[in-house]
Amino acid sequence: MTSVTWPQVLAWRMRRQFIEDPADVPAERVARRLAGVQAQVASSAELAVAVRQAPVRQGDVRRALLDERTLVKTWAMRGTLHLMPADEAAAFLVLCGAVRNWEKPSWQKTFGATPADLEAIADAARDALSDGASLTREELTTAVVERTGSGHLAEVLGSGWGTLLKPLAWWGVLCHGPAQGTRVTFTAPERWLPGWTGLPAIEDAAPTVIHRFLGAHGPATPDMFDNWLMRKLNRKKDVRTWFAAAEDGLCTVEVDGVEMYMLEEHRDELLETAPSTSVRLLGAFDQYVLGAGTSATYLVPGERRKEVSRAAGWISPVVLHEGRVAGVWEAKDGDVAVSPFEDVPAAPLKEEVSRLRSLLS
Repeated sequence: MTSVTWPQVLAWRMRRQFIEDPADVPAERVARRLAGVQAQVASSAELAVAVRQAPVRQGDVRRALLDERTLVKTWAMRGTLHLMPADEAAAFLVLCGAVRNWEKPSWQKTFGATPADLEAIADAARDALSDGASLTREELTTAVVERTGSGHLAEVLGSGWGTLLKPLAWWGVLCHGPAQGTRVTFTAPERWLPGWTGLPAIEDAAPTVIHRFLGAHGPATPDMFDNWLMRKLNRKKDVRTWFAAAEDGLCTVEVDGVEMYMLEEHRDELLETAPSTSVRLLGAFDQYVLGAGTSATYLVPGERRKEVSRAAGWISPVVLHEGRVAGVWEAKDGDVAVSPFEDVPAAPLKEEVSRLRSLLS
């Protein structure tokens, strides 16, 4: 079997993800190439796009979300908000929804809602958004309560609305709409997104999602994919079934002795890739880190993980050297303060800090 090293893989991923060589590409193409851009923090999502563009397209994310509607903001992988290509989002939602964690007694006890409650909320929300309305959280809660007459649903929506709405996003009932000032709104994707055709069958969704993941974050094992998708909450046999459905166009390689999947069309390119020597800075919650996960010691030194994956789920902005996380940074007093974990070449670091400073100004 063909063998490659992690330095080769990281260099290849950086090229695939427009990190090694930023390109003249729109936000939609960046999100498509990365299999989504995490958008829990809007400014981090915008930086993740901008750092990959040359030249930077000011306001590109906003245009793609609101004017062109080629991107959609919705809950996706790991139950977090992402910017997704509008024409592929449904496939990702189907695989995210396969986790069905709301059927577990522990979930129901924690959030005070049953599967029947979620179905009632979904039916009421679907009706409230059927005319193309964009409703704030408060307006949507009111609409659900009015349609169901349930004080219980008012209570559970008031305390855990974000968690309870995630399954509705995965079911294609709602997505984020245009904000009203600082307030988030929700709308129906079938009304908001041009060309929305509903949710595909899971066997049709799996090849789209797995191929997108491997095209950005491969080579990888099914376990790595499952960690990225839903933190390994899916049944192993389901993940194996999805990979079987996606097998056309896949091949395997060994990465430091471990057999992993990748797209066959990328195999020769990976084999010809030499390890990188570059220095790059990425923002918080960047997909390059999230695709692998902070527990991946080939990317994040184990003894430094706590500095990258911090309290309350915060993923730090990172310094990359030779494709590995070699430090963290923060915007401080109008400048970029770098905290390296190791010796990083001074000249390329200075150049990269200067580039990033211009993106933050």
